[in-house]
Amino acid sequence: MIEIKHVSKWYGATQVLDDCTTQVSNGEVVVVCGPSGSGKSTLIKTVNGLEPFQKGEILVDGVSVGAPDTNLPKLRARIGMVFQSFELFPHLTVTQNLTLAQTKVLGRSQEEAAARAGALLERVGLLAHKDKFPGQLSGGQQQRVAIARALAMDPIAMLFDEPTSALDPEMVNEVLDVMVDLAREGMTMMVVTHEMGFARKVADRVVFMDAGKIVEDCDSEAFFGRLEERSPRARQFLSKILHH
Repeated sequence: MIEIKHVSKWYGATQVLDDCTTQVSNGEVVVVCGPSGSGKSTLIKTVNGLEPFQKGEILVDGVSVGAPDTNLPKLRARIGMVFQSFELFPHLTVTQNLTLAQTKVLGRSQEEAAARAGALLERVGLLAHKDKFPGQLSGGQQQRVAIARALAMDPIAMLFDEPTSALDPEMVNEVLDVMVDLAREGMTMMVVTHEMGFARKVADRVVFMDAGKIVEDCDSEAFFGRLEERSPRARQFLSKILHH
C-alpha cells in the first residue's frame, strides 16, 4: 500500500532523512518510533506530500508521491492524516468539520455527508456532541473528532503523527482505543508514537529511527521480545521507555 524507497531529505544543508526504505502492506499497522528529532514526523509527512523530499521514491497504492504530474490533493483525499494538534476548524461545528471535505472534495450531497458524519461520530462515541464547536470539547474529544473527520473521506490508509502527545494523560486512552479498533478492523495504518503499550498491542511491525535513518524495521514481537538482537541505540531507547 505504501512503499518508501531510499528517501532522503534536506532542510538547506541539514539532512533530516537519510536513505530511508520501508513499506506498509494492505491492512498492516506499522509504528514509527525513536527519539525526538530522529525524523519520524518528517518521514510520515512525506507519504502524502506534506513534506517534499529530494531523493528516492514514495508510492501510495501505485501512485508516485514525488512525481511532478501527481495530483497531490486527490492523493491526500485518499490518505487520512491525524496530527498532534487537532487541526479542526474552530468556527465550524463538529458535524460541519466532518461534512465540509465530503461535499467539497468527494462531491457528496449534504444529506449523505451528514449521515456518514453521524455514523462516524457514533463510532468514536461523540454523537451527543455533534452540534458543539471544537472549543467546547476536551482535547481527547477533539482528537477523536479529527480521526472521524479523516475516516469520513473513506481513506485507503491512515497516517497518525503523534496523535496523543498533546493530550492530558487521562485522555490518551480514549484516543488509543479508537485507533486499536481501527487496527482490528484491518485499516492500513502508519503511526508515529511514543505509546509503546499501543505499539506492543496492535503493531505488526516497528520502525525505529535515529538521526534521520531507519535503524530497525522488524515485527513488533522481535522488537520488544528479542532485545539482544536489537541495535545498541534501539536497546538504549527501549530501556529508557519501558522501565518508566
